[in-house]
Parts: sequence; C-alpha cells; structure tokens
Amino acid sequence: MQQRKHVLITGGSRGIGAATARKFAQCGWDVTINYCTSHKQAELLVSDLLSMGVQAQAIQTDLSDEPQASVLIQQTQQTLGPIFSLVCNAGIALPQMLLTDVQSTQWNQLLSTNLSGLFYLLRAAVPHFVKQQKGSIVTVSSMWGVSGGSCEAAYSASKAGVIGLTQAMAKELGPSHIRVNCVAPGVIATDMNAHLTAEDLLALSDETPLCRIGQPEEVAEGIYFLASDAASFITGQTLQINGGIFI
Repeated sequence: MQQRKHVLITGGSRGIGAATARKFAQCGWDVTINYCTSHKQAELLVSDLLSMGVQAQAIQTDLSDEPQASVLIQQTQQTLGPIFSLVCNAGIALPQMLLTDVQSTQWNQLLSTNLSGLFYLLRAAVPHFVKQQKGSIVTVSSMWGVSGGSCEAAYSASKAGVIGLTQAMAKELGPSHIRVNCVAPGVIATDMNAHLTAEDLLALSDETPLCRIGQPEEVAEGIYFLASDAASFITGQTLQINGGIFI
C-alpha cells in the first residue's frame, strides 16, 4: 500500500496558506495547518479539507517562540505521520514607514516571526527529512525580498533573509535528496494588503504588466508545483509570482 503524502503548512489558516492547503488536499495530500491566532478560521478550513476526503488537522503555534517549533514538528508527525513537504508561509508585516521610524520592538518582532521563526522550524524539521532521505521544502518570501521596497526596509530585510536561507539549505540538503525552493509573491489579494485603498490597488495594477492584482490560489499553484514531483530537478530557486511587476 502506497504511503499517504502529508504536508505541513505554517501560516495556514488564511490567504496564501489556506489556498495552499486546499490545493494540496485537492491533490490527495493529508494536511496539517499551523496558525498563531486565527483559531476559528483554522477550524473552518480543517472542516473544508476533511470534506475533500483527506486527513487534516490544525495546530496552534507561535513559531517566534523557539521551543514551540520543535513541538509543532513532533505533534504533526505523531498524529498524521511523516511530513513529506513543508511549506513555510508564516509571516507578518509592518505598516509602511521610513527606516528611521521603525522601533526596535517592531524590528525584533518582525525578524523573530519572519526569519528566526523559519530558522527554528527548519532546525526542528531537517533531521526528520534527512532521516527519511526525501521530501521538499517551500519557503515564502516576497517581491520586496527580491528587490527591496521603499518604506518597507524591515520587511524587505526579513524576506531577503528567507531567500538566502532557502538557497543555503538547498545546498545543505541536496545530498539527502531534499529540495528547497522559494516563492516570492507580488501584490496578492490577502489580509496583509487589506489596508490598501482602492486607489492604491489601482495604481499597483497599472504598474503590473498583467494589469491586475494576484489571487492566493495563483500563488498556491506555484507552491504546489515546487513541492511536487513535477519539480523533481528544481532546487534553490525563487519563483517570482508577481504578474511581471519587475520585468
């Protein structure tokens, strides 16, 4: 009997994470979603995933707290079995502001979630991947991690770090047959961009060659591709899903 595939998706209760969970479930994967605060949304999503005929669960974890990352990996595998793919989507953003206006507390909170949290998670998960000698990891950066954004210095720094860590881990884990890739979304219709006005969104659409804002499901397609066997000879890459905004 073929072993069922199991994916762990952090930041999985909303937006890109939720769309990714649905994509994996549609393709027959069992799904664990990790969330920090969105309990109701996580439970509703799990019910949706279960209706697709797969196994699913939601686990609450604050990945910026180092011990919780190890607990998440252990608990995930105890209940639904080995993790074959890890999607590292958890992240936060700050309001747009000049670097000189960013407070140390804001900087530390951003880095602890977007970059330190990823480090804690990978350090906990990698031994399990190496032991099974197979698997895929997909991290989620941002277009600002690729190019840097004015009034987005802290966020840009954290997301650039995600890309650097992804590339390094691809080299470390390649000999163990584990692929590590990244997606860098552009402007996507998620809660993170809900603060943007209609005028802002129109301006961003006009700057995008495809002349529109992206949808979470479009990012989910890219994540699933990189995680799947269809990308079996792809590692260390950053797939920019941005409508061509920087071409």
